[in-house]
Amino acid sequence: MKTADIIFNKVNRFLEVFLVLIFGLLVLDVLWQVFSRYILNTSFSWTEELARFSLIWLSILGAAYLNGRREHLSMDFLYGKFSDANKKRVSILIEVLVFLFALIVMFIGGANLVYTTLHLEQLSGTLRIPLGYVYAIMPFSGFLIMCFSVYHISKISKNQINVLS
Repeated sequence: MKTADIIFNKVNRFLEVFLVLIFGLLVLDVLWQVFSRYILNTSFSWTEELARFSLIWLSILGAAYLNGRREHLSMDFLYGKFSDANKKRVSILIEVLVFLFALIVMFIGGANLVYTTLHLEQLSGTLRIPLGYVYAIMPFSGFLIMCFSVYHISKISKNQINVLS
């Protein structure tokens, strides 16, 4: 197994564990919110905000994880009609477009958002944490998607993975 494959597998394993932890935190938070509201007859304002931030992290980091595993949603009706050579070209084009999207929107745009919110010292409403830390998942996930795209392009070029799985 090559070094790139080992790193790829370790990053995916880390993401799996981290996403399960975030999801577990989200479930516990929502359960506490429901319990406190209906059993204790009191509501904690921080539980709703923590649930929102957990869902943001879960969604965006989950998208990066699914991109790395090549399990994201795709429509392949037209793609299935291509020859194998064209499938390879289209798969590489798709990975390049995904890379560019992750670079421009997620990495550069996300880094700009993080910088702006940290520079303006914006805090969340109830948890009072800097919003830049919440938004930091965007450039991080964008970076992961870019790395996964480069990895997939190299594998597609060497015919080591299915062109679109």
